[in-house]
Amino acid sequence: MLLPFVTQAQKENTTGSTTLSTYSSQESQGRGSFYFSWGYNTESYTKSNVKVNQPELNNNYTFENIKGVDHKGWDDGLFSKPITIPQYNYRLGYFFNDKKDLGVEINFDHTKFIFELGQDAKITGTLNGKSIDSTVTFTEENGFFYYLNNGANFLLFNLVKRIHLDHNKSGSIKTDILAKAGVGPVIPHVENSFFGLKNEPHFQVGGWNVGLEAAIRTTFYKHVYLEFAGKLDYARYSNLKVYKGTVKHAFGTAELILNLGYTFNVGKKK
Repeated sequence: MLLPFVTQAQKENTTGSTTLSTYSSQESQGRGSFYFSWGYNTESYTKSNVKVNQPELNNNYTFENIKGVDHKGWDDGLFSKPITIPQYNYRLGYFFNDKKDLGVEINFDHTKFIFELGQDAKITGTLNGKSIDSTVTFTEENGFFYYLNNGANFLLFNLVKRIHLDHNKSGSIKTDILAKAGVGPVIPHVENSFFGLKNEPHFQVGGWNVGLEAAIRTTFYKHVYLEFAGKLDYARYSNLKVYKGTVKHAFGTAELILNLGYTFNVGKKK
């Protein structure tokens, strides 16, 4: 009585193994693969302290528990402005082993960090050579703002691990999970004013960051893919220019990213 069921199970198992084997053989061709993508992001930030040092002015003070916000840009008319104005990101990577499940990646996020205007910020330390423990309101009218609005700009050099999740029978649609980890410099655009004293806005290499990213990627017809990712980043800025001084600043970031990408194999089949 059990024989028909055993036979049928064996057939189904054989069919499933054949499908998986076919897919694996297609993927394991001994070739590497390049990929690149472009997309947009949104962020939320931890509260942070901003330490200001202006020796010529005899100032050494800290703004405490500052709330920072992003400035998406893509939510108020994406196609009415250059594509590099909103918060964008790109990825350039290469999977290099036979199964193409290990790779390296250049990972850049054009993120924006802005002191939320209208907030009351506690200030402690030394101002004009005298101790200070007070509160100031961050508004441009008061002479206070702090913008990394042309970018807080996280650049990472990532190691990437890919795990195959699922595919359809023909292999024309497949879904993978990617885990990424990396370290690199931050390249912020610094624009600020404290007590009405403004800096000269400019880009600079201003510290370092580390990041972890998890993504789900769906590839269509072997080349075009959509990738949705969640990322945690810690950035530590130093020597950011302010009027006659510098700033130290560190914060954590939780980021959501949507990318459209293209991938292609390189090298000869083995």
